[in-house]
Amino acid sequence: MAEAPLKGVRVIELARILAGPWAGQLLADLGADVIKVENPAGGDDTRKWGPPFVMGQDGENLSAAYYHAANRGKRSITLDFSREKDCARLKKLIATADILIENFKLDGLKKYGLDYESLKAINPKLVYCSITGFGQTGPYAARAGYDFIIQGMSGLMSITGAPGGEPQKVGVAVSDIFTGLYSVIAIQAALRHAEKTGEGQHIDMALLDSQIAALGNQNLNYLVSGEAPAQMGNAHLNIAPYEVLPVKDGHIILAVGNDGQFQRFCKVVDLSDLANDPRFSTNPARVTNREALRKVIEKRLAAWEKKKLLAELEVNAVPASPINTIAEAFDDPQAKARGMKLELDDGHGNKLPSVRAPMVMSGTPLSYERPSPRLGEHTEEILREIGEASE
Repeated sequence: MAEAPLKGVRVIELARILAGPWAGQLLADLGADVIKVENPAGGDDTRKWGPPFVMGQDGENLSAAYYHAANRGKRSITLDFSREKDCARLKKLIATADILIENFKLDGLKKYGLDYESLKAINPKLVYCSITGFGQTGPYAARAGYDFIIQGMSGLMSITGAPGGEPQKVGVAVSDIFTGLYSVIAIQAALRHAEKTGEGQHIDMALLDSQIAALGNQNLNYLVSGEAPAQMGNAHLNIAPYEVLPVKDGHIILAVGNDGQFQRFCKVVDLSDLANDPRFSTNPARVTNREALRKVIEKRLAAWEKKKLLAELEVNAVPASPINTIAEAFDDPQAKARGMKLELDDGHGNKLPSVRAPMVMSGTPLSYERPSPRLGEHTEEILREIGEASE
């Protein structure tokens, strides 16, 4: 089998919670040797963010599910770099690395000589990625950054939720996850530059920047029109009908993306006259008259059962879907066929649950060789690699 694409690349992760560890986990999936440096006094905060906790077959607490969501494939070493000896060991380890990821507050590592300017003197090729709430510059640079706060400040919550209702956050920490993904993109670009030139660089990643950037078409809706988009519930500002609709036994998603799909939808539900009505025959017309359109569609769908309607829409190539729980999503035949659920052997007789990364590569498949590490599990092994003995 071919090697994973980042085999041979070493990453030092000085990161906690989600954005930094998410980036580290993805690099580990891609084959990098990711060494998670944790404080001996408890390690990553998310180890305790439960319940639920992952329990070993002998009843051992193997840390919270949250921790396991973002730390697969890594090795863990415990070092207290506020101690001179451990700090020296860490620097020795960093000298062997290609990449460092950290999410300390602005200048939080400078007093230990672990900032980029200090470390590039001992490792000129080092790609050093700093992840903070607001970046290394600007009036908010010194502030702590939390996903919830960033969802609010970025504009995301202003377009999420029912019209006129309380602004809503997304049900997962998307600002952290987007920042982790953007970080990996930047890290790989910087790694290529370092391989070509021998020069590393400092990557400045901010949760606020990432979440603003990820608002996509909604940003341009504002920049072009001058009007800030508002909450629309499950409706779409630019397309109709593209929303959640009630049926006899629940709700479905109807995602009509063009006029042809709308015509086929109308035929399925016996509303063919709508397709020729000038109020609804084109997408701009449907967007303008969305309220009248929804009333007509709701009335007709009240007689349809979810399963039968979805089957008819699929046969007629009209995009629609059920609204699954997470349990139903993992039980879906497509998710099963794609192998989204993983079970990883921890070498101690336990099979730990995990979720496959979404990249499928034909030539350099990803690596899922180990689950999330126990606190300090690889300390002795890693210290031996740099010629040090554990205490």
